[in-house]
Amino acid sequence: MSAVPRPRAWIDADRLGYGAISAAIADPIQKRGPGRAWMIAIIVAMVLSVITLIAIGAVLTVGIGLSGVNTTVVWGVSIANYVWWIGIGNAGTLISSMLLLTRQRWRASINRFAEAMTLFAAAIAGLFPIIHLGRPLYAYWLAPYPNTMDLWPQWRSALVWDFWAILSYLLFSGIFWFTGLLPDLATMRDRAGTQAGRMVYGALALGWRNSARHWGVLETFHMTMAALAVPLVCSVHSIVGLDFAASLMPGWQESLFPPYFVVGAMYSGFAMVVVLAIVVRRGLNLQAMITPAHFDAMAKVMLFASIVMSFSYATEWFMAWYGGEHADRTVVGYFFAGDYRWLYAALLACNCLVPQALWFRSVRANLWLLAAIAILINVGMWLERILIVWNTLSHGYAISLWRTYHVSLYDLVILFGPLGLFALGFLVLVRLLPIVSMHEVRQVSHAEGAA
Repeated sequence: MSAVPRPRAWIDADRLGYGAISAAIADPIQKRGPGRAWMIAIIVAMVLSVITLIAIGAVLTVGIGLSGVNTTVVWGVSIANYVWWIGIGNAGTLISSMLLLTRQRWRASINRFAEAMTLFAAAIAGLFPIIHLGRPLYAYWLAPYPNTMDLWPQWRSALVWDFWAILSYLLFSGIFWFTGLLPDLATMRDRAGTQAGRMVYGALALGWRNSARHWGVLETFHMTMAALAVPLVCSVHSIVGLDFAASLMPGWQESLFPPYFVVGAMYSGFAMVVVLAIVVRRGLNLQAMITPAHFDAMAKVMLFASIVMSFSYATEWFMAWYGGEHADRTVVGYFFAGDYRWLYAALLACNCLVPQALWFRSVRANLWLLAAIAILINVGMWLERILIVWNTLSHGYAISLWRTYHVSLYDLVILFGPLGLFALGFLVLVRLLPIVSMHEVRQVSHAEGAA
């Protein structure tokens, strides 16, 4: 009789018991000071954040003319950044909720910072439509309010729907993330060595007592929220896709765009989670909880998403040819032979060709290669978002209006600067709250120990 194979270990159960798991996650916050690497990282992040705020202040005072927009390409880097950041933001809650609904054990080690990624990325994404409005001081017109100024929302405007998409998603993701944090906040309260720590974590824990009733309510609530999260996330990024697909511009008026944008969000989001997991694992010495098996699973998801994205690109080309519309065929030809052809070639290389290396187990096991592939995927996904804008607007119906986009210094600042805001949020978070879910990792340890 053959032996029963041991299940794949999502945690080093031989080394970590319940107390050791709590200590590994809580001690960097409560018993260890910030290291030199953390201090250097937060200084760099703060510098980038200040540069971003200066750029935003400049566009508020001078105007959107600081960017490279012109009379034809009226959308530019700000809108591409919005779609890219909201895609990353959508992926965090989508990943966490889908893995929870499908009972995937490996979710326990990555869901906390994936959900935090959602909050930071969605908040950053919300800045770009306001910056791009041209008159950002009137951004509040997007929200319905008492009609004292005879201004009703224009519900046919994509900006109004984007406003509600971002707002509802931020509120939902914040509740989803915070409720999952309650048991860990109670653990931090009980382990705190100071009265101030016990008071702060105790207030945040909302009276969590670790009772069976509390656990039952939490499990039911969390599963219900996860079930609601999947259609919500799909609808939010479908709305972003409809910003383009609801228009009459060649290359945009496609029913493919909503699912295409949802898969793209999951693709770039998983790539960002891989990068964050590598940094968190190394920076907080969590090698026993974020194992090579986690990276292997995430790499397979990225490989699958890469295949779907490649099929989506091919479908876009085929439908332009099959539809027979001259303008659509011209735009697809412009992809490969136009002013942005080298960027489009880089897009295909980053999103379609490079991830095929993930077929090989040796590549999936090498964290340096995996990090490089994940970064290239996010570069490729940003190129996809900017070229969706540039290719169509630069090569629309009227030949007399064909223009190219010229990137300005402001565009470069507003492209790279928000990465500092994102990093700053994470660096502060890891010093205040558990970045890995203690109670869920303990459940995995118990389940695998029993197995």
